[in-house]
Amino acid sequence: MNGMGEETGFEVVIVVPKGRRKEGGDPVEKGDSVEFLVRELEKAGLIVERFRGVPAEFLKIAAPLVVLGQAAAELELKKLTYIGMELQFEWDMVTAFVRQPDGSLFSWYERYSCFRHLLYGIVNKTDSNIALKFNDKEFKYEKNESLLKRLEIEGVVKQVFPLHDEVKRKQLLRKWALNWLDFTWQPVDEIYSYFGSKIATYFTFLGMYTRWLFFPAAFGLATQLFDFGRMQFLVLPSFFVFIISWAVFFFQFWKRKNSALLARWGINYSLNECKGIPSEANEFNYTDPIKKKFYSSRPAEKTSIQADEWWGIFRKVRNNAIVVLGIICLQLPFELTYAHLYNITQIEVLRYLLTAAYLIAIQYYTRIGGKVAVALIKYENNQGEDSTAASLVYKVFGLYFMQSYIGLFYHAVVYRNLGTLRKVLIQRLIVSQVLENLIENSIPYVTYSYKKYLALHKKKHDTSSPMGKNARLSTRVEKEFFKPSYSASIGADLEDGLFDDYLELALQFGMIMMFACAFPLVFCFATLNNITEIRADALKLLAMLRRPVPRASATIGAWSNIFQFLIVMAICTNSLLLICLYDQEGKWRIEPGLAAILLIEHILLFVKFGFSHFVPEEPAWVRVNRLRNVSQARDLYSKQLLRSITKLEHKDD
Repeated sequence: MNGMGEETGFEVVIVVPKGRRKEGGDPVEKGDSVEFLVRELEKAGLIVERFRGVPAEFLKIAAPLVVLGQAAAELELKKLTYIGMELQFEWDMVTAFVRQPDGSLFSWYERYSCFRHLLYGIVNKTDSNIALKFNDKEFKYEKNESLLKRLEIEGVVKQVFPLHDEVKRKQLLRKWALNWLDFTWQPVDEIYSYFGSKIATYFTFLGMYTRWLFFPAAFGLATQLFDFGRMQFLVLPSFFVFIISWAVFFFQFWKRKNSALLARWGINYSLNECKGIPSEANEFNYTDPIKKKFYSSRPAEKTSIQADEWWGIFRKVRNNAIVVLGIICLQLPFELTYAHLYNITQIEVLRYLLTAAYLIAIQYYTRIGGKVAVALIKYENNQGEDSTAASLVYKVFGLYFMQSYIGLFYHAVVYRNLGTLRKVLIQRLIVSQVLENLIENSIPYVTYSYKKYLALHKKKHDTSSPMGKNARLSTRVEKEFFKPSYSASIGADLEDGLFDDYLELALQFGMIMMFACAFPLVFCFATLNNITEIRADALKLLAMLRRPVPRASATIGAWSNIFQFLIVMAICTNSLLLICLYDQEGKWRIEPGLAAILLIEHILLFVKFGFSHFVPEEPAWVRVNRLRNVSQARDLYSKQLLRSITKLEHKDD
């Protein structure tokens, strides 16, 4: 315990190569870099446990709460207080700050940020360089240089990663990942405490989306089971109106749910919401030439800032144009060729072979396209990690959008082959998503098993090792070292593994929405898939992967715009499907039928852009608290701003 009711556990691991041991218990030679690192970590107030494993040597790191508190104060973290405002954290006033839902002082994101600050904040404060060694290698630790960064450059520190908490992990496995009785229920607060706000927000969205899917699934099932007699021709238009209204209201209520979650987690009171108010305390440093330039009113500096802004916009437009042209000139002909060959091929075996060849080719194509998108956004003037991630989402989704839907559009519009369209929908939703789930969960296990086998095989055949054939992994830290990290298939340095999970959801949502009138039963398949997805993703995070590095985001970000775009596309595509369906089967005359469908389309566009205003995006109690706290924050920063200006004027005098 750390004196405030919180247990101090090992939360971060530093991996270093195993150095040569001295024979006869001789002391380690002077200047050994690992020994020096351990001493410096302990001087910083951290608790270090060191042991040699099969693959490497591990330094488990823990920190007392007081050390984390001091690091949080140095980082100038903003935390919610009991007076309803978010203020800069100070350890001397620790009792004034609101605790997390699990009773801890800091969230997992805040704790990990403090650990990173403590680990990488160890610098050479002496007046000269320090000579360090590892085995036979010697290097200089320069003045004011971060020790951990230098050791990473020299290859002494191989990895730094967060460690699973075994007690909490097993609790979540039992209550969440292995709990199949409650289909969509999830311990959201516990997920937030263990994984952070971004992953908790994803699972909250997935759970709510799955619960809401029960309504169109029931309607879609009814359209297949019941004969409505003379009113049968109204069933699909009614279903069309229902699903669009359902989607619009779902996203409005999701925004309310998201706002309530942020308030519960103490995130929605961030002073960053105050437009025009700097979010960092050092923004008020008017002696800084960069900040002074921002607040300056000289025409030349204004022109320079505006030029940078417009040049950044030009680069973003240019990069988007490159992606669009790549889709039109390269991917579109390829997708249309596949769709045409699939339609004219009569032999089923050849169709399967064609599909297999297509899937292999498209994997390489999208991978290349993703790498191009990652390279392009590095030349954009994106402000912060969230802006960069959003730019990546839009570019990569364009590639996957064309890949996933162009073949379906082709069958629906060119050939009006609704039978083939239904078959492809079933194939993609059942076969592809089941295979994706199997691959998604099997690859981490196969990767872990292969790395583990290589390490043990090498150790067993190492004649100089005292363990020899009895070598085995004895600790959970060694096992986690071999587990893959939670990273995206594209742009791992920019996005975590949630990119792939959100992409899978968005593609599924687009498929069931845009072709709903062709096969209403598709919502049943999506519901069953998502119920499985919740538990499969939970099991993947808790048992197959390392504990993810926490991210600060607490919304679905750019994916919200993707889903809204897909709703508009669904209005257009389903209107077109209804025209093709009723014209082809002769149930309607095309003239009045077309007029009716166009009327429905216009009504649904009004529903999409009008009804969203009838459901507030945040509950009233959240809005009142937010406005009150933003007002208090403005007053606080206004006073601080006036004091800063007054001090600056006195200095100038």
